[in-house]
Amino acid sequence: MHIWVDADACPKVIRDILFRAAERTQTPLTMVANHSLPLPASNLIKQLQVPKGFDVADDEIVARIQPGEILITADIPLAAEALAKDARVLSPRGERYDKGTIRAKLTMRDFMDTMRSSGVHTGGPPTLSPADRQTFANQLDQLLR
Repeated sequence: MHIWVDADACPKVIRDILFRAAERTQTPLTMVANHSLPLPASNLIKQLQVPKGFDVADDEIVARIQPGEILITADIPLAAEALAKDARVLSPRGERYDKGTIRAKLTMRDFMDTMRSSGVHTGGPPTLSPADRQTFANQLDQLLR
């Protein structure tokens, strides 16, 4: 078992939950980002720093992730690629992605991208709430069992 984190946009509060869970369950965790991140001193927690560039971190995760491993990401196309490799995927808000629902999520993402490209202001995601953090922690615990 291994936890991979698309860390460039992962909120600090979620990283902290991940660090505690990795230590508690003795599960290796790799933060993949194009910049240096502060990490706790641990033999289980590592960073893989990749060059800056479009989808460089995503490509590195897809190349390394194995069936049954866990990916933390809000990136829907990356989630779809990881699911195709039989990984388990969780968003930082605690939403579990699966093969049965990812196509609809990709379609909605593409639709919203088209809307933004045509000048429609769609707004960003809401602020991460305490309920989101709790949902994430609960879902992560389930995946690690």
